Formats: sequence, structure tokens, C-alpha cells
Amino acid sequence: MDLSIATPHALILVINCGSSSLKFALYSAARREPLLVGLAERLGAPESSIRFDLDGARSLVKLEGAAHAGALAALLEQLQKLGWLKNVCAVGHRVVHGGEHFTASALITPAIINDIEACCPLAPLHNPANLLGIRAMLEGMPNIPQVAVFDTAFHQTMPVAAYLYALPRRYQRELGVRRYGFHGTSHRYVAGEAERFLELDPADHGLVIAHLGNGCSATAVKNGASVDTTMGLTPLEGLVMGTRSGDVDFGALCYIAQHTGLDLAGLDSMLNKESGLLGLSELSNDCRTLEAAAAEGHQGAAEAIAVFTHRLARHIGGLAMSLSRLDAVVFTGGIGENSSLIRKLTIARLGVLGIDLDPVANDQMKGGKSGFVSRSRQPAAIVIPTDEEWMIACDTIALAEIITTTGLSTL
Repeated sequence: MDLSIATPHALILVINCGSSSLKFALYSAARREPLLVGLAERLGAPESSIRFDLDGARSLVKLEGAAHAGALAALLEQLQKLGWLKNVCAVGHRVVHGGEHFTASALITPAIINDIEACCPLAPLHNPANLLGIRAMLEGMPNIPQVAVFDTAFHQTMPVAAYLYALPRRYQRELGVRRYGFHGTSHRYVAGEAERFLELDPADHGLVIAHLGNGCSATAVKNGASVDTTMGLTPLEGLVMGTRSGDVDFGALCYIAQHTGLDLAGLDSMLNKESGLLGLSELSNDCRTLEAAAAEGHQGAAEAIAVFTHRLARHIGGLAMSLSRLDAVVFTGGIGENSSLIRKLTIARLGVLGIDLDPVANDQMKGGKSGFVSRSRQPAAIVIPTDEEWMIACDTIALAEIITTTGLSTL
């Protein structure tokens, strides 16, 4: 390929392929803000469509039941119409589970694809969808480097004490049953931004980062490395989430199964799709809806928020014990960045750590702003907006530069 990724005209396409959706963003190597973003939804269903957001304008294209390959074809066609397709120099793919194979992002080769496939039993809803996007893009753009960026990779620095379950060791050896953690791309990005924002010593600092959205996780970061996190073998463990339960006594599940006849598949569906904020409130999994309902006196909504913030504060306190020092608790993700109520209720429980809410700053912190939400500065509570797509783009640029400077071929 003649175009070097180091040129201002080089474009990087980021793909996040879900089971029935596909998010994408197009970046120039010379600027941080995406040129084009979009989302394909309900893939494989008659109402499937793809949305393009460009320069503040939105357009929608119906896909007439097309699945992932059709959505990617529509994306490539749009890039062709815009005259940008010829400038796409690399593609970065989000991959949810890298197991113990991957401690960093990787150039995609047949061997890498095989390793991602080997992790499918650990993430049966995510990795197969990620592979669909990878294979479709390799077919559509076979001559450019493509990169896999793993949610689990950042957490591979956790010590044995943090990642082992207290189960017979043979399950870890033979089946890979251990704690892996997720949202690693977000936690890694936010950790770097928080280090710069707080002007911390890269070799001596400690953070607890709370990524709060429909999926939630918190991570202890010591000197830039993950040393403990709330999610485990799957994204179910840990915090209360939109529809996921987080931590539950397995004995309670056995009791439910005995009295309801639910089988393993039924329990899995209940824990992942019917629990969390939705199950507690019996109203919604959307925190905004619950906050409004709680303000109007809805008891279930108020109790769901109380459980959510209690569990979050408890995990933050526990994660702090994995650090040598605590410089800040960092809130990120859709809820973490925008919900002043969730931050207020959580920080109210963190006084034992020396964190003191600044109510005025907290109320003003939303809509992509970064800053302090505490009066205290050591430790502090801050908000840092996440940017997983940009992190994927950065990894893709770094690895694609290896190819453009060495002439190395991936496939």
C-alpha cells in the first residue's frame, strides 16, 4: 500500500461488532475527533438499519434484514461515496475475551483468529460476533493491517491472589476458569488520562476507576497496571448493572432453582437479562428513568439506586486495599460521567477513605466534562470521560506502523 499511516490523510476504521449490532468510528491519524461514527442495529431482522453521523448530520439506511456482512458492506459503500475508502490504512476490532492468550492488542493473523476462536466458550455471546466483524472486514479489505484489541488484556497484570477463584485448581488448569475482568480498554484509557490530569508520578500512584453504564465494573490501577477488578470469568460478576445481578450467593441460586424449576439456562438468563437495576426496581434498567421515578416516590426505583450505590462503594473500598496508596476514585461511563446523584450517593459512603463531596462541582459535571467532584484532593474523586474507540484507534495506529515501516504482511 502506498499510503503511509503516518500521513495526515491516513484513516483508521474502528469496528465494535455485537451479536445483533455493529458500532463503528472513522478516525484520521492526525486528529482525535472521529470523522464519522455510526451504528447498525437489529442485524438479521427485517427492521435492520445502519446510521451514519457526519458533521452533525444523521442519515439512516435500511438494510432489509441484512446481517453483519451486509452492514459492513453498507459501511464500505458509504466510505466509497465519501471518497475516504482508499485512505483507510488499518482497521481496529474490539474483541471482548482474550483469555490468557493475550496481554496486549495484536495484529490479526490466522493464528490470532484461531486463538480468539478458542476463547469463544468463555464469551459465547461476544467473541463469535467479534469474529464475524473480523472475517467480514478481512474479506472486504484484505490488503490492509487489522488489529484486535481485547477487553481482558489490561487485566492480565493482576496477581494470582486477585485472579484465582477458591475452586479446585484443575478447573483453572484444564478449563481456564479464573477471573479475567472486562472493560479493560476503557479502564486503560481512563487510567492514563487520570494520571495526566492529576499530574501523578507514573511509578507511584493508585486509582480506583468505576466504569458505570448498562454494564459496570471497577478496577484498582497501581502505577498504570490493573491489579484487581470486579468482573470475573464473565462480565456477570461484581457490581449491580442494568440487567445483570453482579455478585450473588450461589446458595440463593440453588434455592431459587429448587423452588421454581429453573434450569441452568434459565438461571443464566435471569441473572443476565432480568436482574440488576431492572430486577430490583421492576421498572427499568435505565438509571435516568429510575432517578426520575425515585424523585417522584417510586420505592422500587429508590431501592434499586440504593443497592447500586451501596455495592459500588463497598467494592471501591475493597479495591483500594489492593493499592499501596489511593490518589483518586475516578468515575467514567455513561452513568459515571453524567449522573450526579449516583456519584453523590456513592461518595457519601466513601468518607472513611477521606473523600469529601463538592456538591456544586458534582452537579455541574456532565456532558463530557472532566474534573473534580470532591473538595478533597488526596484522595480525590474525579470524572474522566472514557473513549474506548479512540483507544482502539491508537493501538491500531501503533501496530499498523510496525507494518508500514517493516513491510510485514499479516495474511
